Amino acid sequence: MSEKTPDDIDRIVAQWNRERPELDVSPMALIGRLGRLREKIAREQDKVFARFGLNSAGFDVLATLRRHGTPYALSPGALMDSMMITSGTVTNRIDQLEKAGLVSREVNPDDRRSMIVALTPQGLKLIDEAVTAHVENQHRLVAHLSAEEQAAFDDLARTFLAWS
Repeated sequence: MSEKTPDDIDRIVAQWNRERPELDVSPMALIGRLGRLREKIAREQDKVFARFGLNSAGFDVLATLRRHGTPYALSPGALMDSMMITSGTVTNRIDQLEKAGLVSREVNPDDRRSMIVALTPQGLKLIDEAVTAHVENQHRLVAHLSAEEQAAFDDLARTFLAWS
């Protein structure tokens, strides 16, 4: 690990320590850095998605359909469950992607009362290109950490997320 250079968050914590020495504000540093990290990663990912005419929401739908495998189709409910979003949100995302010709709504062959959402050939081509660029970007974003640091950070993040 490199030498720690004080940053804005260190200064904020020091100010709180000075002003409210009776409070243990140490979690503020970790939470603040996690928030800034999330924002920085989102900005960097959005740049890649924009190159393909997508935003993170559209990418999420297309990637979910793609990673579920052939025939690259799911019910809106299955999409909603896979992406952990509300039905209104998934409907809006599907509408936008359908207008762009990236997905289609089809009658579910197993239940004609329902619909499935499927990648179009154009959508499949686009998501394959976008996910390749996305993974390359992810490698770039973590490249300044050693393999050991990446594994340790992943383990810590998994542990931190397990509390919920």
